[in-house]
Amino acid sequence: MISAFPGVAPAARGTVSVRCRILAAAMVLPFAGCMVGPDFATPAAPVAGKWLESGDPSVRSDHQNYEAWWTVFHDPTLDRLVRIAYEQNLTLLAAGARVLEARATLGMSIGEFYPQSQQIGANLGYNQASQVDASSNPSHLLENYWRGAMGVQVAWELDFWGKFRRGVQSADAAYLASIATYDDVLVTLLGDVAASYIGIRTLQQQIAIAHENVVKQRRALGIARDRFHGGTATGLDVFQAENVLAQTESTIPQLTAQLQQGENALRVLLGMTPESIDTLLAGSAAIPVPPPDVAVGIPADLVRRRPDIRSAELRAAAQSAQIGVARADLYPAFSLTGAFGTVAGSTGSNRLNEVFTVGAIQFAFGPQFSWPVFNYGQITNNVRVQDAKLQALLIEYRNTVLKAQQDVENGLAAYLQGGRQVELLRRSVAAASSALRIAIDQYLLGTRDFTTVLTAEQNLYQAQSNLAVASGNYASALASVYRALGGGWQIREGNEFVNGATREEMRGRTDWGRLLPPADQTQPASPGLPSPADRGPDVRAPQW
Repeated sequence: MISAFPGVAPAARGTVSVRCRILAAAMVLPFAGCMVGPDFATPAAPVAGKWLESGDPSVRSDHQNYEAWWTVFHDPTLDRLVRIAYEQNLTLLAAGARVLEARATLGMSIGEFYPQSQQIGANLGYNQASQVDASSNPSHLLENYWRGAMGVQVAWELDFWGKFRRGVQSADAAYLASIATYDDVLVTLLGDVAASYIGIRTLQQQIAIAHENVVKQRRALGIARDRFHGGTATGLDVFQAENVLAQTESTIPQLTAQLQQGENALRVLLGMTPESIDTLLAGSAAIPVPPPDVAVGIPADLVRRRPDIRSAELRAAAQSAQIGVARADLYPAFSLTGAFGTVAGSTGSNRLNEVFTVGAIQFAFGPQFSWPVFNYGQITNNVRVQDAKLQALLIEYRNTVLKAQQDVENGLAAYLQGGRQVELLRRSVAAASSALRIAIDQYLLGTRDFTTVLTAEQNLYQAQSNLAVASGNYASALASVYRALGGGWQIREGNEFVNGATREEMRGRTDWGRLLPPADQTQPASPGLPSPADRGPDVRAPQW
């Protein structure tokens, strides 16, 4: 380390001249223009020109923001659940707290640009004569004395190479990335709520179908018993009917357990303790019906809409600035240092009662530089480490873009094929229902055996159950399409990232200043989906 240090000069021996102040200002001004390290540029994204299913008449290329995509199901219960989840989900609330953490971290980086107070203090001591400075008490006439001092020491490392401004860039991008991550958590939450709700309605429909078929199969069992008692059928028909009935009844406990598990999952998404949600689920128990078509835009829209893609880009931007922070350590660090204070005591010319007079004031001021010449490659290799981290994040960004397109393609495939499957299964249910009616009539006429009736019963139950599952999958597929398109995060615009109760809890522990205003004050406007272009200036006022 090579360094130079300033000297010390008491006020009694001189003052800072106007020329020195002009020189200091001239030294500071050029330092705002130079920054080492790369300037981040948005990496090229591997995006297809159109979706593979864009030729299907059910897929439209309209440009939409999908702000409230769940409303396409026209289900008031789902709308209510989404609102509750946004207000109460604890995972989302934790993501909001991390946004506040990143906001405060940005404030720390902004403060690094300004002069730093290294020490502010005062002392008053009673000293023995042996500790008296000879220059203050040359004759050692006093056995003891009082001595007091007050002062402040300040150092300002000038940002000649842009180290601190790069630090602000990095923290700014990290803050915006935390917002994008919050939005991604919100998108995931909305998709999970819709999927859980559709799953619950599907299970309720399956249970209702099972009960309906139990009624039909009990009626068929009664017919078999009547014919057995009348001597026109054997006991085999009765036992076979009881077997099929018991199998159908056995599916109800299994489906009920799955329903209870689905409700438990929904409670967690809603931030609720284990309690009844029957009131929340009141209303039609029908499976939500998707519209016959879906607007998906073009693949390039994902790059600006999907929060996880924006988060990946912003994390890379934050890391890019860290290369400049590391590279700045290769160059000399220039600082302005100063000390100002008063010293007085019961010896010497400055008495204790003169501690605030001009004669007791002392100060030091001067430039300083340091240059870590002998670092044995540590700084250079640290720059390489930061660059390798950036490259990994750039690759992850491209991979995130590819996976986003995969998500949309998977959702579209499931949605389109699911719609076709539902139509075919409806025909299957209609046919199975007619087959059962004919089989019972023919059995009563004696032209068919009871096995035909049992087979028809099983076919009908299976077809109805398959239709319910396919209908649920069809609706879930549309929800997954909208989730993959990155819609829904817009509902938090104009709102803070934590609710009122959390704000009050945090303010009760810590002074959050303007970063966390009280609930009764106007909240700062939340930016839209953040991008590197949303970053603020590299030099800005401190955030107290």
